[in-house]
Amino acid sequence: MRRATIYSIATTVGVSPSTVSRAFSRPEMVKSELRERIVATARDLGYSPNRAARGLATGRTGVIGMLVPDVENPFFPPLIRAVQDAARDKDAELLLIDSELSSTAEQELVDRIRPQVDGLIIASPRLPSKRLHEVLDGIPAVIVNRSMRSLPGVVCDNTPALQEIADHLHHLGHRRIALLRGPRAAWAATHRAKAVRTWAEAKDVELIELRPFEAQFADGRAAAQQVVASDASAVFAFDDLMAAGVISGLSELGKSIPDDLSIVGCDDVLLAQTMTPSLTTVSAPFTELGRASVDSLTELLAGNTPRTVTLPGTPMLRGTVGPARA
Repeated sequence: MRRATIYSIATTVGVSPSTVSRAFSRPEMVKSELRERIVATARDLGYSPNRAARGLATGRTGVIGMLVPDVENPFFPPLIRAVQDAARDKDAELLLIDSELSSTAEQELVDRIRPQVDGLIIASPRLPSKRLHEVLDGIPAVIVNRSMRSLPGVVCDNTPALQEIADHLHHLGHRRIALLRGPRAAWAATHRAKAVRTWAEAKDVELIELRPFEAQFADGRAAAQQVVASDASAVFAFDDLMAAGVISGLSELGKSIPDDLSIVGCDDVLLAQTMTPSLTTVSAPFTELGRASVDSLTELLAGNTPRTVTLPGTPMLRGTVGPARA
């Protein structure tokens, strides 16, 4: 059996070979009904477009770059998987790079992979806004988990969910609450702290803000002593990994969760669901975040200007929250 080509597909469908080529390389230029007929015929004939040849014709690599600050942080694997699945649906490959919490590395890595990718998805970048704009000049890019005015973004707004959990704590009698702030350079840390701070200002609650910590288990564990010294009855940690560290540190200090203190995380990573007791947290819509970021980048590559997408978090009340101690 002869190998299917764009010419055999064109003959079967009754169009020109150039139209078949455009259906795969520039699908937005072919009417949807005709494009679907071409794709269906190609599938029936066993045709598989050659990515390298298509790249020569279109100037596209068929590769999306994704930059994350810390691949070991449990927030990022489900986000990476969601982006990869969405990219596969667009017939694109994913090139993953890890800046290892270094803003300097972010700049160097973007410069290094720029020729290899059609565009970038950057999750939780640490670079200052002005510098980030300079680094991304000339390459289509979508920012995830950070809001920037002049760059398309996809963010999860946790404010309503965090405040709903805070209301639950208030109902349980908690009036002195500690807030473990996240990394100084993280937009999400500022956003989450503001949500809890705004809520506390409207309630008869004393909020004790403890210094910025990295989103790491060790930092949460080290913060446990400060939590005890604060005499708070409940704690908001920046994320689930930090919350798990706090619980570990409190356990070493002889504190029981939730009998002595209530703990709240954020993101609802697998760790939050499997630890004992399971963690009260805010669930991030990872699948939707990944799909929206790839869709936004696809729009950019097509010459459009996508809007910033905001998705809501969902409160998850679990075993680490209980009534305030007497």
